[in-house]
Amino acid sequence: MGLLAVHAHPDDETLATGALIASWAAAGRPVTVVTCTRGERGEVIDTPAHPTGLARLEGDGPALAAHREGEVAAAVAALGGGPGAVGQVFLDAADLSDARPTRGPEASGDPGRRPRFEDSGMTWVAPGIAGPADDAPPTAFARVPLDDAAARLAALVRAHRPDVVATYETRGGYGHPDHVRTHEVTTRALALAADPGAAVPGEPWAGAELWQAVASSAALRAGRRALAADPDARTLAARAGLTFPDPDEDLPPLAAHDAELSTGEVRTVDVAPVLDRVLEAMRAHATQVQHASAARAATGLLGWYALSNGVLAPVLAHESYLVSAPVGSSR
Repeated sequence: MGLLAVHAHPDDETLATGALIASWAAAGRPVTVVTCTRGERGEVIDTPAHPTGLARLEGDGPALAAHREGEVAAAVAALGGGPGAVGQVFLDAADLSDARPTRGPEASGDPGRRPRFEDSGMTWVAPGIAGPADDAPPTAFARVPLDDAAARLAALVRAHRPDVVATYETRGGYGHPDHVRTHEVTTRALALAADPGAAVPGEPWAGAELWQAVASSAALRAGRRALAADPDARTLAARAGLTFPDPDEDLPPLAAHDAELSTGEVRTVDVAPVLDRVLEAMRAHATQVQHASAARAATGLLGWYALSNGVLAPVLAHESYLVSAPVGSSR
């Protein structure tokens, strides 16, 4: 039973689906991570409390991209319990040179051309709505024509023939335009992979469920409260100049699916059995993730980490996924 985990940037595979990847790898199931960009526009953490010596990479897209390629390789090895246990590929490396001519409107340009999909950056265009950075180029992932990216992912789906394809929910977890585009590309790719007439190499594959990463609002708020009450987390925050999230503030889109969690088909993954792997993978993304730690207090909180914003986030006991049946299924 194979898994394809599709993510926008290096580090997303760990932050959004790390326990799923690690659990499947630990069970000996085939897992491949597809990374859509190299995170060229990411901020770089380099502070006295988290010194990486890599501040010079911020703003240097090619250099940061090269460094983050190494970070995602190390993180994937950590999730798999060793090198080679989990595969990883960048989406723009998918080969369409053997694609057959399409019969539909999805053809665009030379199918064998290998573009380079770039981090789009992010700017808020309206409350709760983000778009690519104003200076994002046409090769920015959020601006690439949908089927240019989806055909490449469809080729990977046909090649790997997974039982499950995991990615973000409709609004990309927290609204980043590359995350939103990744959801759109993934759903379109599953349709193309199943279509015998699509300009995609390989035999059609319609056997994959779509798993969208979500969270219970109650669980996320409880995790934030437990985090703020944890004495070790409070000591760390005071020492490192970190802050705590407000448990009563509006939650990101990934937690806006409570009705579906109560009525839809849902899968949960226990994080505790693979917590060490997930934290090790977080630490591999040192330019993006800081202070990944396990909790010692028995509060239901497994641990915490912070991104470049300096806000601690809880590691919850479970990952949750909304499940959609394979394309064409009557389920």
